[in-house]
Amino acid sequence: MVRAVPERDAACAIAQAAAVVGDWWSLLLVRETARGHHRFDALQAELGISRKVLAERLAHLVEAEVLEKVPYLSAPVRYEYRLTESGRGLLPVLLSMQDWADRWLLGDGSLSGTAGEESAEALRVAGLVGERLPHLELPGHRDGEPVDPVAGAAATVLFCYPATGRPGPLPDGWADIPGTAGCTLENRLFRDAYDDFRAAGAEVRGVSTQRPEEQRVFAVEEGLPFTLLSDVDLRLAAALRLPVFRAGQALRLKRAVLVLDRERVVRQARFPVTDIPEAVREAMAAVREVAAGR
Repeated sequence: MVRAVPERDAACAIAQAAAVVGDWWSLLLVRETARGHHRFDALQAELGISRKVLAERLAHLVEAEVLEKVPYLSAPVRYEYRLTESGRGLLPVLLSMQDWADRWLLGDGSLSGTAGEESAEALRVAGLVGERLPHLELPGHRDGEPVDPVAGAAATVLFCYPATGRPGPLPDGWADIPGTAGCTLENRLFRDAYDDFRAAGAEVRGVSTQRPEEQRVFAVEEGLPFTLLSDVDLRLAAALRLPVFRAGQALRLKRAVLVLDRERVVRQARFPVTDIPEAVREAMAAVREVAAGR
């Protein structure tokens, strides 16, 4: 059952939210379903939780309409657990918690759009190699219609960046945050190498948390031949636990470059990206390996 909130906190939204997800296992179940683990046994394996506790927490989140049960087998009936619209609304909360912990618990407290080679963030991104991106769609810059981040090509390059200066404005002090400079350069380098990526059997996608209409202005001005995807709702960031930072009252993606194969498996993951031209060359080398079946 959903925990009752004391009468004194009946009008407190924080208390109401804590009654639903203010529990270690409940938050981690939202995290795991966002990562694409939907079945009971898969959730148990990922979390190392007892079957009894898992069943209780899943029932709690279904009752609270954070998760919904979706049948995937009819005889006998078996269910998957998937985020509802309400549950997906918790993804920015999870990413805010991740950002807070990366900065204040695992980091030195400084605001940064990048991280060290041995940081917890770098280790998480390196651990993505071999992982599969769950099926999801993000708004594309051209018309805002949903686009699968993984194209039908032999390989897909996803390059994540914080934000471009056009149409702007960028937050005050943006240039003083390490790792924010270079977003326009990165887009231009992938634009200039786009024909080579296509010839090698790859598609390119750029990803930021800017809105599609903002990305559209930039893409038109820069003549970008590839699609920019808006992760404004942080679905991709949550699915892969991508590094983020908060600036201008919004969560931004830290710069990272991923190469995925047509089966949605991450084959290369680069973070931090301190040398943008070298990151583009590394992505090209990875694409050629994927296309060659290596």
